[in-house]
Amino acid sequence: METIIVHPKNKEQLSALKAFIKALKIDFTVEKSPYNPEFVAKIKRGQEQIKAGKGVSISIEDMWK
Repeated sequence: METIIVHPKNKEQLSALKAFIKALKIDFTVEKSPYNPEFVAKIKRGQEQIKAGKGVSISIEDMWK
């Protein structure tokens, strides 16, 4: 069998998915992320900014000056 990982965007979607899965009598487990969602969003925004060329590179030698 296969495993499907679903990423609901809000509590409403999560509730609907749980109800649907329960109605089909499918076993499922819930795992919580160890990270704060706001922190994860900030990291993702930063990664997108770096991809867009908005980051600044600092060499290791210049880091401690």
